[in-house]
Amino acid sequence: MKPIQVQGVHHITLVGSTRRSAVDFWQGLLGMRLLFEQPNLSRPEENHLYFDPGDGRLITVFTNEERKDDPEPHPRGVGHLEHIAFHVSRATLLQVAERLGERGTPFVSRDRGFMDSMYFSDPNGLRLELACYKFQAPEGMRDADVLVRADALRREAGDYNINERHLADAIASLMADGDSPAS
Repeated sequence: MKPIQVQGVHHITLVGSTRRSAVDFWQGLLGMRLLFEQPNLSRPEENHLYFDPGDGRLITVFTNEERKDDPEPHPRGVGHLEHIAFHVSRATLLQVAERLGERGTPFVSRDRGFMDSMYFSDPNGLRLELACYKFQAPEGMRDADVLVRADALRREAGDYNINERHLADAIASLMADGDSPAS
């Protein structure tokens, strides 16, 4: 049986509370442009907001003015969403703590070896991550190319996780492969 070949994430849809809460968070805090809104065609009592997370894809939110924010963390279990991660620049990541602090939004920072991350929740308990790679992929290569090569180098070295050395060596290796006559 042949697999279905996907080409990326088309959109992610969340169940939110009110329109104001969704716009304040997704546009006001995260800077996602509200592209348009229309009724939820499957549930007429809900509105459907469409935001651009920065790459032209969509984050959509179902809202209903009868609902209230529910900041309780979502359960973490099999089949549940752990979190959604958004790419940010290094310059932005360096300002996230201050900006979340201004809004009174608690957060946690983590060094993930190959990236730095900050975690926080939306007004309805959904855990979000802002992430920034510790490398820039060479021209014509994808971040995934660097990560796959860095992981191979990590495993070869017997290291626990990918670190900056693996990233630098992976980039050097990919650049050397790109310069070889066989490519």
